Amino acid sequence: MNEYFRKYKNLMMLTVFIGATIIALIPLFGVLGYVVKNGLSALNLQFFVNLPKAMGLPGGGMANAIAGTLIMVLIASALGIPIGILAAIYLTEYDRHSWLSTGVRFATDVLTGIPSIIVGIVIYTAVVLRMGNFSALAGGLSLAVIMIPLIIRSTEEMLKLVSHSIREAGFALGISKAKTILKIVLPTAAKGIITGAMLAVARVAGETAPLLFTALGNQYWSRSLNEPTASLPVQIFQYATSPYKEWHQLAWAGSLVLILMVITLNLVARYAFRSRSI
Repeated sequence: MNEYFRKYKNLMMLTVFIGATIIALIPLFGVLGYVVKNGLSALNLQFFVNLPKAMGLPGGGMANAIAGTLIMVLIASALGIPIGILAAIYLTEYDRHSWLSTGVRFATDVLTGIPSIIVGIVIYTAVVLRMGNFSALAGGLSLAVIMIPLIIRSTEEMLKLVSHSIREAGFALGISKAKTILKIVLPTAAKGIITGAMLAVARVAGETAPLLFTALGNQYWSRSLNEPTASLPVQIFQYATSPYKEWHQLAWAGSLVLILMVITLNLVARYAFRSRSI
């Protein structure tokens, strides 16, 4: 009787878990399938090489928006990844329990949870107004601010997974602490750190709100990083809220490209995470 009850309970809970998994996957594949269905028909070579057409005219593409997104993500990565990793090294290797490290961790948790539009408003006030214009630099800086706390937390957790005996082995050989971190600790946690960085990049690649306040947008190619710059999320927002059917189709195509970019980064990160050595 008890064995029958255990089997029945196990089957019931297994059914609940499978049902919950299916319910969680329905909206994911529903959204993905709907975007693919609507975006695939508008996706062609012209989309990747042409600039947007004038309002209401058919055709055109989002070449400048794709390039602008890549540029601002590169700026954000160049700023956010080194700062995030260095801050995590400090918190893990040099100062784990002081009031400063506690305050940094608290600030990191707060920054991770605040809406991205607030970051955009802050950068607009602190940078855009002082510079006198919207720019790719301001857009990249706003994305970097969003990336930094994500990278700090993920890198800190990866460094904590490195066994303390590995550090002690380096010290026993007479290696300095800096070289131990650089030559032993970081290589051991490298794949996990790269995973966190890629997930942070994927997170900011689709941000719209901060770019509305910093990069604004541009219907043409930007000649420098100090000019308003187009981006896929902002272009999608503008096209999706327009009354023109042609722009709606381009918005679906842009959404598909953006999703493919994010999925690619996540797949690369997942692969690195699965093969990491710690």
